[in-house]
Amino acid sequence: FPPDSSWDAAYERELQSFQDIGDAGEVWFGEESMVRIIRWLEKQKVPLDSSVLDIGTGNGVLLIELAKSGYMNLTGIDYSPSAIQLSEKVREKEGVSNIKLKVEDFLAPSAELSGFEICIDKGTFDAISLNPDNAEGKRKQYVRSLCSVLKPEGFFLITSCNWTKEELLNEFRGGFEILEELPTPKFCFGGRIGNSVTALVFQRK
Repeated sequence: FPPDSSWDAAYERELQSFQDIGDAGEVWFGEESMVRIIRWLEKQKVPLDSSVLDIGTGNGVLLIELAKSGYMNLTGIDYSPSAIQLSEKVREKEGVSNIKLKVEDFLAPSAELSGFEICIDKGTFDAISLNPDNAEGKRKQYVRSLCSVLKPEGFFLITSCNWTKEELLNEFRGGFEILEELPTPKFCFGGRIGNSVTALVFQRK
């Protein structure tokens, strides 16, 4: 992933191309990871009025898909103002009204960011983990923030392409237990089969 400052630049470019051609741009984790998340929520019969937080919403496409699937209480945060501008444009174009979008740094969440029943992360924990400046401290702060915004018994769905299941279990062991691992595409490299993506569902204790 690019370092922090270039996220803004990347979203600036997406914003420009979205204005030029009406395209929502790169979806970092592809269609299938969104489908996987929505299927799990449906299978769990998660009520459509549950409060959902998308951490590091990027262009907001996951929230649009959730809204189209009937979810009504959706919030997306991103610390890049260009990302939030972009998701607002995408939301307008799709004519979806029940999505709140905010510029927020998840490592220092504002007081009103609390009481969520579902938190979803596709790649934001990865990006934080790769921050060359005190990555370990930032990961610990991420877990603390997650405990403060997610209700007890709430679900946390994380999609990562940097961390294995074991590593994620270790990172989130303070306050979370794993419910299940979601199937992700396998890849084969040099005769060994591995997962390029790990998707886990945790429940806050």
